[in-house]
Amino acid sequence: MEKKVCKEHVEIALDIIVDETGEYPVLEELSTSGQVTCAFCDADATYVVSSKK
Repeated sequence: MEKKVCKEHVEIALDIIVDETGEYPVLEELSTSGQVTCAFCDADATYVVSSKK
């Protein structure tokens, strides 16, 4: 599971991953900023929040 999010929605995405998986999430900066939109709004996604790899 992963969510691509903007800076404003990082905390929400972290909480969702923890709630759904029960594990610590992985936070990575997107290298393709500007090409992907946030899962919660129309802003450019800056981070990928995912479950452990």
